[in-house]
Amino acid sequence: MQKQQAQYLRFGIAISIIVVAVVYLAYTGTKMPGSESYYVTIAELRQQSATGDSIYRQRLRVAGNVTPGSIRRHGSRVEFTLSEAGQTLPVIYSGMEAPPDTFKDEAQALAEGQFGRDGVFHATGLQAKCASKYAPKQTPASVPPAQKS
Repeated sequence: MQKQQAQYLRFGIAISIIVVAVVYLAYTGTKMPGSESYYVTIAELRQQSATGDSIYRQRLRVAGNVTPGSIRRHGSRVEFTLSEAGQTLPVIYSGMEAPPDTFKDEAQALAEGQFGRDGVFHATGLQAKCASKYAPKQTPASVPPAQKS
């Protein structure tokens, strides 16, 4: 019986070590400085930048529509303007990956990075979706009838 108890003890210790390691990694992964990012609108970003300096030290996510004609590519760097509810925000994306294929004029985009004191959002992450690609399909009742010739 002693041999079986020793085996259970070793198994229990191994499981305990694994559980402690997983909990530690989960805790440190969520508490690392800069691992969190706050979602703000362009209007909130402008308002917070006028009231204090803390906005410039935070990692942020800002969403909006890509202003038509504003996309300028310079190698791996992309400059564009986001617009939302009458507010605009110049963005410079210099991430590790190329912008997604759906990134084009009037696409909904989400930029992740930091707001600079120069008034430009410096993004290191970029997501985009084409509004027309995800629009609901028109039903036959909503499609105008074809004109007869």
